[in-house]
Amino acid sequence: MMDNKKTILIVDDDPSNIIALTQILSPEYTVYAVKSGEEAIEAAEKFLPDLILLDIIMPEMDGYETLFALNCEEKAKDIPVIFVTGLDGVGDEKRGLLLGAADYITKPFAPELLLKRVKTHLVLKNQERELKKLQNYGLEEN
Repeated sequence: MMDNKKTILIVDDDPSNIIALTQILSPEYTVYAVKSGEEAIEAAEKFLPDLILLDIIMPEMDGYETLFALNCEEKAKDIPVIFVTGLDGVGDEKRGLLLGAADYITKPFAPELLLKRVKTHLVLKNQERELKKLQNYGLEEN
């Protein structure tokens, strides 16, 4: 039987955050984790996750720069990104959403709310895929 679990890429330089997120998500999802923006871009292209959870505060390449780079990659540009960060200012959230993040969750987060938001964005992404298939099917018919 084929494993149809959705995949989630966690990008955070803090091992304790990776552990916490993995414990919350791994019962329902296949989880990959990396510790930098550079690794995130490589992993996104390699694993093509269904969703990326991205910290903002990281050394060298922060989450904003990482999101921008992901949006420039052909394979990764359509993967929804949710920021999971300690930055809780309205300006930080606005910047993240304007750069194209699907959502913005501040730490500390409630596990059940994180799971709900992840599930919501996965459903939306699946519906978007189905619509594209239907649209392409309609174009082939004409």
